[in-house]
Amino acid sequence: MNPLLKAVLRLFAAPRVNMREDYAKVRHLQRQLAALPRPRYRSTSWRTIAGGRDSSIPVRVFDPHEKRREELLLFFHGGGWVTGDIESYTPACATMAELTGATVVSVDYRLAPEHPFPAGFEDCYEMVQRLLEDPGLADLDGSDRIVLVGDSAGGNLAAAVSLRLHELGHRGVRRQVLLYPVTHWDHDPQTSPFESVHHHGEDYRLTSTEVQDYMQMYVPDPEARRDPRVSPLMAPDLSGQPETLMITAELDLLCDEGEAYARALAEAGNSVRIHRVEGALHGFITLPRFSRSLRDAYEVINTFLDEELPADAGTDADAGTDADAGPDSARPGTVP
Repeated sequence: MNPLLKAVLRLFAAPRVNMREDYAKVRHLQRQLAALPRPRYRSTSWRTIAGGRDSSIPVRVFDPHEKRREELLLFFHGGGWVTGDIESYTPACATMAELTGATVVSVDYRLAPEHPFPAGFEDCYEMVQRLLEDPGLADLDGSDRIVLVGDSAGGNLAAAVSLRLHELGHRGVRRQVLLYPVTHWDHDPQTSPFESVHHHGEDYRLTSTEVQDYMQMYVPDPEARRDPRVSPLMAPDLSGQPETLMITAELDLLCDEGEAYARALAEAGNSVRIHRVEGALHGFITLPRFSRSLRDAYEVINTFLDEELPADAGTDADAGTDADAGPDSARPGTVP
């Protein structure tokens, strides 16, 4: 990266923000930024789906101007399980609906520290389970139309939900798109097993200090952070997972752990594709539509959604044998 640009990015590094004290201010700022300029979308609405907290889970529905797909993208937002919400992610969800041509449903799961683990996870799990049992709640003619999508902490929740469904013997979704997810509990540069934490944990958009603050608020008990519902890489059984598209950002401290999880899924017999967006920072899915990183990612996402699902997708699908494919490929490749 250009040294001048790197220096500028350092000015916005998270060690200058104490997330454990200032998370409420960050939430407020995120909502203000999301409102400028006013997002343009065909329609949105609030709905509730029975189950979960107080017998309902709020969602916001985004419809594209031109609907080109029958899939429903069930979206779990990022923000370290602490910040981010439907309001702050409205521009990103509206963009997702337009660029994919699919309806997007954004889930308003509970946030830490007011509601620590497993509250947010339970909301997301309940939502997926209810839609799988009754797709008509979202005007779907079948549960195979549901695609889980999540970025950062939301990608963590999507992966954890899929693992839990298989663990309990429930039917899962057939596809999931994981955008630079958290998959491991350790983000201390002194002890983390991932090189990207050492290389990108201080200089860019997301820092190791911020991730550790988020983790402490989400899961106060250090031992509980090894739970697969928090750290999917710790799961003893990764079989029977949805066909997965893993998208990582080159300059993100979470890059290596996301790709490690994708490789582990493939080794367990799942169909997995990895795409690393070159030059991208953490959180790029929230950038304006003209962003190169955003366009790169949606080209790959649309290709993934266009592909025909094998008959056994979402069970123990064959991981394929393309040994040359990997995170640096221009299109998503099947991981052996």
